[in-house]
Amino acid sequence: MLVPLPVRDIMRTPVKTISPDAPVIEAAQRLRDEDIGSLVVEDDGGCVGIITESDIVAVTAAEGDTRALSVSDVMTETLLTVTPDADIETAVDRLRTNNIKKLPVVEDGSLVGIVTTTDLSDYIPHLSRARGAFDDQTQRKRFTRPDTLYENEDWTFESYGTANGIDVGDHVQFSKTISKADVEAFAEASGDTNRLHLDAAFAEGTRFGRRIAHGTLVSGIISAALARLPGLTIYLSQELSYQGPVDIDEEVTAHCEVVERIKDNRFRLATAVDDSEGNCVIEGDAVVISDPIPDTA
Repeated sequence: MLVPLPVRDIMRTPVKTISPDAPVIEAAQRLRDEDIGSLVVEDDGGCVGIITESDIVAVTAAEGDTRALSVSDVMTETLLTVTPDADIETAVDRLRTNNIKKLPVVEDGSLVGIVTTTDLSDYIPHLSRARGAFDDQTQRKRFTRPDTLYENEDWTFESYGTANGIDVGDHVQFSKTISKADVEAFAEASGDTNRLHLDAAFAEGTRFGRRIAHGTLVSGIISAALARLPGLTIYLSQELSYQGPVDIDEEVTAHCEVVERIKDNRFRLATAVDDSEGNCVIEGDAVVISDPIPDTA
């Protein structure tokens, strides 16, 4: 499983910059010719703003003739930045909270790079998903008849919806402890015998300092949660980002919420796994088909 990446590992360099005294038309031409979406505005070596395609379109629509305008007349002066050593989740939160798409990277007062939503989407595919999908769940009828072959007394789940299938707003959570036996069985079943998961002495010398559970094993808890939604849930796709490790013998909890009906019986779900302290260690989106339970069941 991955640890959070620092911004410096994904930021773009060098950064395209422009002077605040430059004409707006120069900025527009550079954005077009260099096929970029923004220019960081620098003055005396310091970042003083940013100008984007959207800024230029907005001022053109309002003013018509922009020949007399300079970059300083149009740029966004409230410049939000991030440091290169910040983890990418910090960058994601800053972009989401402020509804922006580009974040200059500044170190010791100097511009060293830029990170965008496009860059981050390579590492966090669900970046465009709205926040708080699990924070404002609708109250649905609790569904207590799991369509599973058996349950284990050490597992817990809560599923909310209707017995006839799923719909937007339905949600489920499933918890279990990832045991040493689980890790060893998964290694044998999958063939992933990475010593990080199996050899304590080896793992002690890694960045984690101890054995951890396989990331794919932990993400499988999402599948277990989906199996406890009403009806027969069939995976079509799953996008994930791994945000932290899970220790062996640690309880984890998967959360899934139906957030969109795509077509007929196809749905998109927000999915996540939390560790025993409530920290999100896996987050992503799933697309599923929800079929009725067969009459033979």
